[in-house]
Amino acid sequence: MFGRKRKEITSTLSIKELEVTVTRKAVKNINIRVNRSTGAIRVSCPHQVRDRDLQKFLEQKLLWIRKHQSAKEIRQQAKREFTFVEGEEHLFKGELFRLRFVENVNANFIEFEDGELRVGSVLKGNTVRLKKLIEDFHRGYLKQQIPALIDKWEPIMGVQVTEFGVKKMKTRWGTCNIRAHRIWLSLELAKKSPELLEYVVVHEMVHLHERLHNARFKAFMTQYLPHWPELDKQLNGKMC
Repeated sequence: MFGRKRKEITSTLSIKELEVTVTRKAVKNINIRVNRSTGAIRVSCPHQVRDRDLQKFLEQKLLWIRKHQSAKEIRQQAKREFTFVEGEEHLFKGELFRLRFVENVNANFIEFEDGELRVGSVLKGNTVRLKKLIEDFHRGYLKQQIPALIDKWEPIMGVQVTEFGVKKMKTRWGTCNIRAHRIWLSLELAKKSPELLEYVVVHEMVHLHERLHNARFKAFMTQYLPHWPELDKQLNGKMC
């Protein structure tokens, strides 16, 4: 006779001020999931795992857990309308920076350092100028980074990009003009991590091999960036 299957048992566990929902069931390993929308932490583990052992395991995974929870905060922040008040958080290279106004600097001063976005105090209340200043900074950053990425990937992929540009895009991260060998990248990519910026550049360059998002295209992506599906999830698609 076969033994009776044990019922799933759900409980909660507190780890460094984080509440974790734990489900003990018929599995072989400990699995952690962080909800991409809510940041809720759920764990499934074998029935025989003791709380103290599970707590020790989760403490070792705290950095990973908090990284995935902060991704939720970043996604929410990306959709905000900015008022440019002191302490407001702004994204750059996938990290959050708090706005701080600095005295005795010119109106064009802007700096992302040590978790702060620093701009001249003379711009307080001038939301139009502040928005343009930050956008110009983002554009300059991308125009500095993209050529190096193209130079890196051209010999690897055996393609050539004749021209690139940066512009505002509402529904896409990038586009590729196959005939002209020209790629365009979204200004919003300055807010994403360097890894995601590189992914979009590679994605658009792969279109020089294959126009469609078909199996051949995906095979090229896997050849060049094996973990590209996870990067695509972080960007939530939107590419052509």
